[in-house]
Parts: sequence; structure tokens; C-alpha cells
Amino acid sequence: MRSVVFDLDGTLVDTSADLVAAANDCFRARGLGDVLDPVADAGVAFRGGRAMLREGFARTGAGGADEVEADYPRLLEAYGAAIAVHSQPYEGAWGAVETLRARGFAVAICTNKPEHLARRLMDAMGTAHCLPALVGADTLAVSKPDPAPFLEAVSRAGGDRERSLMVGDTETDLKTARAASVPCILVGFGPWGREIAKMGPDAVLDRFADLPDLAARMLE
Repeated sequence: MRSVVFDLDGTLVDTSADLVAAANDCFRARGLGDVLDPVADAGVAFRGGRAMLREGFARTGAGGADEVEADYPRLLEAYGAAIAVHSQPYEGAWGAVETLRARGFAVAICTNKPEHLARRLMDAMGTAHCLPALVGADTLAVSKPDPAPFLEAVSRAGGDRERSLMVGDTETDLKTARAASVPCILVGFGPWGREIAKMGPDAVLDRFADLPDLAARMLE
């Protein structure tokens, strides 16, 4: 069965404001105030919790690797407590997923968000039924860009590795696809816009309405 595996943050759902809010909770606890901006730092947010902490500490000169690891659990707790306050799906995301399913594609999520938080987000948005096959950062012993989580997501969805592709928004997703020897589509509506084409994906997706036909052509 042909399979489409999605990243979650920055691909299906714009979670940047809630992620930044969780990071700023950590910075405020250290007396640094709100270091990150939910709009200007959306790209930082989509690189993950530790990336946000590293960026904030680098800007303020208030910490390094030890402080990042010390604050990461606090960030996860703050994020989990307010996981879908501002988060919104990108236009047409769930419709594209349902169209793919109706056309006989297997669909799944492969994210570097901890699995329990990814499932909590999907539950909070009422969309868990759309993509029940989900692999998070801690589902296996390794995470993206190792190909194992991608391949596990394909397997859980009942798909065929040789007829699968990755849809994501960062270099990590591209590296994951390359490691798994599958095509990669990167979205062009995130913080980087069409500039993401410079990374060299197999295709750039400007709107979700185009995804079902694009996936069909790429997996013929």
C-alpha cells in the first residue's frame, strides 16, 4: 500500500506559539523574561524544545548545555499543560489526509515530539482518528533523522516501505527521507516559505489541496 508519513509540528499543525510559550516559561523562571517571539521565532520552535532553549540561552548569555538539559523537563511540563491554546492546523491539512485515505493510501505521523505529547495534541484538536499510526521521539530508542522511526510509522500504518514518502518542514525531515531512501516533500508555507526549496527536496508543497495528486504521481 502506498504510504504518506507526515511530520507534525510545522507540517500539519502550526504549534509555534504554544511551543514558544513553554520555552518562555523556562526563561521567566530564571528571571530572563520572554526571550523568544512567537512569530519571529517560529522557525526555532519547529526545530524542537532543546533548540528553543539553546537559542534563548545563547541570546541572553545565561546558560549553555547544562541549563538546556536542566530546563527541558520544565519545558515539556509547561507545554503539556497548555498544548493547544494557540495551535492551529494548516489550511486543508486534515482534508488532504482524509482524501489520501479515501484513495487507498496509508497515512501516519513521524514526529520528534515525545509520543505522549503528540497524542495529547491530536486528542485536544479532535483529530486523533485521522492519523492513529503515530511514532514520536521516544517511541523507539532513536529519533529522526534516523530512518527507523519513519519505517516504524509506515509499518504501523500498514504501508509499503518501497512505496512511501515523507512530508515535512525541516532539514531533519529531509535527512530522514534520504536515510530511508524515500522521496521527501517539504512544505512551502512555513516560516521559510519557498526558500525551503534550497534544501533540495523532491517537491515543495504550497497548499495541502495539491498533496493527494502530488503523492499519487510521486508514488506511481
